Amino acid sequence: MGVYTYENEFTSDIPAPKLFKAFVLDADNLIPKIAPQAVKCAEILEGDGGPGTIKKITFGEGSHYGYVKHKIHSIDKENHTYSYSLIEGDALSDNIEKIDYETKLVSAPHGGTVIKTTSKYHTKGDVEIKEEHVKAGKEKASHLFKLIEGYLKDHPSEYN
Repeated sequence: MGVYTYENEFTSDIPAPKLFKAFVLDADNLIPKIAPQAVKCAEILEGDGGPGTIKKITFGEGSHYGYVKHKIHSIDKENHTYSYSLIEGDALSDNIEKIDYETKLVSAPHGGTVIKTTSKYHTKGDVEIKEEHVKAGKEKASHLFKLIEGYLKDHPSEYN
């Protein structure tokens, strides 16, 4: 088994506390509302939403995947960090056991946010994951993030 790590960093004009509330804490409600073609629904299968919780995300008709299951490892509201693993679903190929994700939102000097993400692909056997394989997922996540950012700009009184 191998572990392949990819890091990404991008910025937003939205303050970190507001972005964390929308992007992490209320994502299960907000994303199906603003991008139903991407995510149809999210439901908790086990737990209370905190660490140890298992969630099932059902994708919308615009996706070529059906569902995934996430296991939440940590949510730190004060430091704006979130970590979880993709543990099941058709987004995992036969060569990938799981994918660990860590997201940290850091307040930027200009009042916005620096978003730092780390993805760790745990492969089965000697399979190698190349960055080109990860690129499509990064692009979809970036598009979804831009939708959330746009929603927050259009609805400035929400998530304060």
